[in-house]
Amino acid sequence: MNFKELSIQCRTYRRFSQKPVDPAILQELMENVRIVSSAMNGQVLRYVLVKDPALVKKLQPAIHWAAALPKELGTPKEGEQPTAFILVCKEGRGNPWDDIDAGIAVRNIALNACAYGIGSAILGAVEWNRVKDILSVPESWNPRLLMALGYPSCESHIVDVPENGSIKYFLDENKNYCVPKRALKDICLVK
Repeated sequence: MNFKELSIQCRTYRRFSQKPVDPAILQELMENVRIVSSAMNGQVLRYVLVKDPALVKKLQPAIHWAAALPKELGTPKEGEQPTAFILVCKEGRGNPWDDIDAGIAVRNIALNACAYGIGSAILGAVEWNRVKDILSVPESWNPRLLMALGYPSCESHIVDVPENGSIKYFLDENKNYCVPKRALKDICLVK
């Protein structure tokens, strides 16, 4: 698949089949994120790969999913939940660009996963202290983002922004995600 196809297919997913992600793929994701660009080569990001089914299940109540959707539609139910997580942390004080590094890292993971047909969701509405306790995260590691991973059990489509201008994502009649994106002419000046 070419990069444009990968970018179109790499959407946020919130419902997953319960097929576990191959451990070799998870290892590849971690190896590839290890070598991504880092501001000033500071390498302050740390990761916790969560693939143990009991721990994955234990994390579910600490996550607040899909603020634009009603909870009963946006939160994955039992049998739809992700099968793995990657917790992205910053160690210590870091530098002013650490959140940019975190963004680069999670996009790398999402694209790499998508190339294998694995869906992801980058999550920030998380009860971090609870997650740190569940995973016994070192005190100096400060959680920034949580990535949910699994094989999607739904579809996610890019759609045009409707006439009312709303960019809120929504579910169609088949409960597939529709994500309005602005036209290029509306977001880019060419000089």
